[in-house]
Amino acid sequence: QHLPALTALSPFPEFPYFIHIHAMKVKVLSRNPDDYVRETKLDIQRVPRNYDPSLHPFEVPREYTRALNATKLERVFAKPFLASLDGHRDGVNCMAKHPKSLSTMLSGSCDGEVVWNLTKRECVRTLQAHEGFVRGMVVRFCGTSFFTVGDDKTIKQWKMETPGYGEEEEPLNTILGKSVFTSIDHHQKEGVFVTCGQQVDIWDEQRSSPIRSFSWGVDSFSCVRFNPVETELLASCASDRSIVLYDMREATPLKKVIMNMRSNTLCWNPMEAYNFTCSNEDYNLYTYDMRYLDKPFTVHMDHVSAVLDVDYSPTGKEFVSASFDKTIRIFPKDSGHSREVYHTKRMQHVISIKWSSDNKYILSASDEMNIRLWKANAAEKLGLLAPREKAAVNYSQKLKEKFQHHPQIRRISHHRHLPKSIYSQTKELRVMKEARRRKERNVRKHSKPGSMPVVTEKEKHVVTVVK
Repeated sequence: QHLPALTALSPFPEFPYFIHIHAMKVKVLSRNPDDYVRETKLDIQRVPRNYDPSLHPFEVPREYTRALNATKLERVFAKPFLASLDGHRDGVNCMAKHPKSLSTMLSGSCDGEVVWNLTKRECVRTLQAHEGFVRGMVVRFCGTSFFTVGDDKTIKQWKMETPGYGEEEEPLNTILGKSVFTSIDHHQKEGVFVTCGQQVDIWDEQRSSPIRSFSWGVDSFSCVRFNPVETELLASCASDRSIVLYDMREATPLKKVIMNMRSNTLCWNPMEAYNFTCSNEDYNLYTYDMRYLDKPFTVHMDHVSAVLDVDYSPTGKEFVSASFDKTIRIFPKDSGHSREVYHTKRMQHVISIKWSSDNKYILSASDEMNIRLWKANAAEKLGLLAPREKAAVNYSQKLKEKFQHHPQIRRISHHRHLPKSIYSQTKELRVMKEARRRKERNVRKHSKPGSMPVVTEKEKHVVTVVK
């Protein structure tokens, strides 16, 4: 009886019995077996995860616990010492890295010289390079030959390959100088090298006399280095407590900064063209920007004796220092204190230090005729890592960074066991520093306002800048 009414409502009168039925939404459970089925029975079970934070309360406490455990495990696995290369019969005085081969390293001692293969950890070749000390050595930028300087006033160029059977070990070139050379460095792109002794000399490989000599009223230099980025720039450490900067294209030195105490060596940052770090006799290291030499922009303190050598990591983010106090320290470039300290019972005064070109290892040469190989990151696992291992390492690293300022984590990650002598010296230096600070404060308190200006730590160590 309702059909006529329905027909009247129908949008299509020619189909009188058309009836409206509302569409219904049907939800179907769809499962893709790839999301939860293992490919083989050796795989780990796949677990579906919902990352909605509302379903995971207490995330921060859980992450804090993980960060604490990761920090503790890092200290458990921190075993940085890898190998000791012994073959020298006298104290090792200098080292050089090969620019093309990671496994090749050269070391010069007070009796001759040795070429090492680091992968096999054995001596590949020994040669009597100089009479007396080998003062400095450097590998040519192409890696085919290397240069050495010694106490016998000579510069010698040697082939990198070992001579064949029955061949004599002869230098490719020998240059006799007027005075003893103390250091040598090679240009990054051209056949030019620089030496220092009583003056800084720039040499062409094809000539037997220097193409340019610099001296600035200084009687001797201890170290000279080419800038790896701005390759025409040089810097040297002089015996009158100054650090002198040069441009190879100019006839005179650019400028020098005179400090309170003598700098032993310096090293340019390989990533930041203007920055260099120098190791000083006053137990500190100073990082300068060569454009603003009025004061260092970071003072790195922690050593308790003179710092003898410094070398940057290839990333330019950290550097390693060798000291007379028998320790090696690793500093972040913008931090005033070291993140790591390495020492052994047998290691004596560390004279030379190098950071390997793959950023993983550190080589130290010391007084007691040994070269030691260390990990740059003490707790790092060497060898191939599975993808899951890599992910776990990265995750724990991020957690440690996130919670690094929490007291408990900070205490554990900063703690280092030190030899008793270094521990007591550190304590003594701290007391002396505090006493000086207290005295200054008292004098200022009882002086006319403004008569005793506050001198910052950075300004204390620079005497003047001469241009």
